[in-house]
Amino acid sequence: MDVALVQYINRLCRHLAITPARLHPHEVYLDPSDAADPRVACLLNVPVESLRLRFALLQSLNNSLESFFLPLVELRQTHTYQNSIAALLSEAKGLIFYDTKVTVMNRVLNATVQRTADHAAPEITLDPLEIVGGEIRSSENTYFCQAARQLSCVPSSQLCVKLASGGDPTYAFNIRFTGEEVHGTSGSFRHFLWQVCKELQSSALSLLLPCPSAAANRNKGKYVLTPCPISYAEEQLLHFFGQLLGIAIRADVPLPLDLLGSFWKGLVGEPLDPEQDLQEADVLTYNYVKKFENVTDETELEALCAEISSQHHSGESPDSPSRPCCTFTYITMTGEEVELCQGGRNLTVSWQNKDVYARAVRSLRQRELQNVECMTAVRAGLASIIPLQLLTMLSPVEIELRTCGLPYINLEFLKAHTMYQVGLMETDQHIEFFWTALEMFTQEELCKFIKFACNQERIPFTCPCKDGGPDTAHVPPYPMKIAPPDGAAGQPDSRYIRVETCMFMVKLPQYTSLDVMLEKLRYAIHYREDPLSG
Repeated sequence: MDVALVQYINRLCRHLAITPARLHPHEVYLDPSDAADPRVACLLNVPVESLRLRFALLQSLNNSLESFFLPLVELRQTHTYQNSIAALLSEAKGLIFYDTKVTVMNRVLNATVQRTADHAAPEITLDPLEIVGGEIRSSENTYFCQAARQLSCVPSSQLCVKLASGGDPTYAFNIRFTGEEVHGTSGSFRHFLWQVCKELQSSALSLLLPCPSAAANRNKGKYVLTPCPISYAEEQLLHFFGQLLGIAIRADVPLPLDLLGSFWKGLVGEPLDPEQDLQEADVLTYNYVKKFENVTDETELEALCAEISSQHHSGESPDSPSRPCCTFTYITMTGEEVELCQGGRNLTVSWQNKDVYARAVRSLRQRELQNVECMTAVRAGLASIIPLQLLTMLSPVEIELRTCGLPYINLEFLKAHTMYQVGLMETDQHIEFFWTALEMFTQEELCKFIKFACNQERIPFTCPCKDGGPDTAHVPPYPMKIAPPDGAAGQPDSRYIRVETCMFMVKLPQYTSLDVMLEKLRYAIHYREDPLSG
């Protein structure tokens, strides 16, 4: 119940854009709309006064943890000392508010900076022509591989920079695009991370695999690490992938990666749930295994084997040629048929060993999802950028939130973090048209607008100003700036919207109607090519 309350408070504070430390206990209440959420079901019958008192206790606990206890704790877990503070803290991490964890994490990240301001940032040169037209002819031409090659000789200490802040943040490296004149570093860096995520989730690179459950219309668009033996070159690419996760955390740029929960569990070192994670990753295999586990007699088993044999064109039983059979083989996630035990192709599934067969199929998928070899390489890359023991505090959902942010745009939050320049005001008619138009956009269109304006699809949903700090304390790319267009020539309705992506600045003509505003915004987000410098 405490964990459910903490999760509820995290969501409430995200909605209110404040930290739990600034939430008064009397502001805690359960709305009737929350009744549908299974995560808070256990709290529905608790009197509201009891909820508020319990929140006050958790608030006090988190305050002590943040200010006194956590900075003194050795967070590295070991298998030798199962009652170490780190191990016990890991078991109780559900009692710690997300904002408490992020505050401690940010302190540690700023305390582990290894490249200071007097050291020049590494610079890499990318050739946009290698991916022109969106079709990448070879994985070696991807931005991901171009960057991995050039950064392989840069010590990882040079990539450990302070958390991004202010109008001119420090990033792990600078990017120069061949043949393009780009002013500022932020826009090109954010565009690079966006393009790399796009490449990772495409056929251009083979590090990630579409979730097998997508074949059954479940978890479409989600990815897992490709489970197969890796070469040294692939290990280096996975190491670089881990480094990019750490670089994005230090840069506070949410990555548009859609990875399955089992990936984030592996990253924080949590064991997989043999039921839930198998069902999420590969519902067809889950149902297949369940059929064998639920068979009640030999006739039913024979009918099941006949059904499977007809689908897979399997052979007949060597003992009884007229009877179709299944053997101890199964198809891997990458589409290869493998033996589940030595001599599995010649071992027929029978009433006596059907449970052994079901366990063997489960075990195969479990090993593929754990993917220890690949995950070790990713964790090693991440550990070269951020202290890995920070993950002791985080749940799989929280490390995903810290790395990838939320896949939707909160317009109210964006509006609250927008500045108007050169005499513009929120009450100007064309500014009102602008916000009304954005309110009419779908989430997909809003993400495209954000990509157009600042070169990243997802933007942070937290800001230092929510801790009661000054409004000037913003996480890049905030605040969004709305300014008049350059020059005054021509009719407003014939002009186009321009942006400066490094500054998150939208140069907005004074369009005369909402229809014109909608048309020009949609033109900008759908037909932009690559607005690195606006």
